[in-house]
Amino acid sequence: MTAPESSDTFSISELGKEFGITARAMRFYEDKGLLCPARNGQRRIYSRADRTRLKLVMRGRRLGWPLDEIRAVIDMYDTSEGELKQLEYTCEKISERRERLLQQQRDIESSLRDMQEIEQRCRNRIEQMNIKPNTPASSKPEPARDE
Repeated sequence: MTAPESSDTFSISELGKEFGITARAMRFYEDKGLLCPARNGQRRIYSRADRTRLKLVMRGRRLGWPLDEIRAVIDMYDTSEGELKQLEYTCEKISERRERLLQQQRDIESSLRDMQEIEQRCRNRIEQMNIKPNTPASSKPEPARDE
């Protein structure tokens, strides 16, 4: 079969190419109930609404959201208050995610400082161990040589 001529429908390969994901990933999102393409035999036919849902899925993934939060946004899409609810929910989740990321950043910076300090102590100790101490016998001046 040929691809639908209408710009209101899309094939799995068209959307996969547009969003930079594999057909397998799209089938996964379908299995999770995030996408619901129509079927023509074995062929999946995606609507503009499916494309919008996929766009929301990809945005949620970029923000690091779990699939249940992405589903909540998609479910709001179909309600009468959809856009307002989506925007409020999105702002709330972004704020929560930002705070988690900032805490992770602080934790990483603290770990890096600790690592740097420990590494410097180790290097200093290695340097101390590699320097041979002066003993009284080796500290005597050598006799002058005649040339």
